[in-house]
Amino acid sequence: MSQVYAKVAPSVVQVKALRPDGTLTDSGSGVVIDDAGDILTALHVVQNAQRLTVVFADGTESSAVVIAQVVESDIAALRPANTPAQLQAATLGNPSALKIGDDAIVVGNPFSLTRSLSTGVISGLDRSVQAPNQGRTLTGLIQFDAAVNPGSSGGPLVNRDGEVVGIVTGLVNPTGQPAFSGVGFAVTIDTAASALGVPPD
Repeated sequence: MSQVYAKVAPSVVQVKALRPDGTLTDSGSGVVIDDAGDILTALHVVQNAQRLTVVFADGTESSAVVIAQVVESDIAALRPANTPAQLQAATLGNPSALKIGDDAIVVGNPFSLTRSLSTGVISGLDRSVQAPNQGRTLTGLIQFDAAVNPGSSGGPLVNRDGEVVGIVTGLVNPTGQPAFSGVGFAVTIDTAASALGVPPD
């Protein structure tokens, strides 16, 4: 598991959505998916931001802009103004190879605790869920039970080979509280990467 973390963590960024005065409206996670430094994240993290900042694994901060969005999948693609010298893009995996019971590994920034690792299993495939506060249904999702909390959205769901197979979109909690109850969801990476026109491997 530590090798998986070492492979993917350098590609995980913190995404900060800011008001014009620089105060934080939301924060989440993202993952660098190409050598240009383009980042996939969850659309709901960034959609109401006046300004966006991303913080790379080495601490480099950059402003960023939304270059593409897939509203029906809650996915946004961001392009940073500048990138660290040692940029590491994640390796994309094949979500159609996933089976229930496979390892589910999430790296993200829950409660701004940067690059936190949580693990579990794939609990379900091709799920549909009502997106909280968005009035729309997301379909084709991967269900998993690795812990996700506010700030985890937009981070990568990775397999045991350290390949990104999904982008975390959120969690469902029967109590209505935005805290983890054992059910998380991710958009498959092929759907997410379509925001950038990236063909799946």
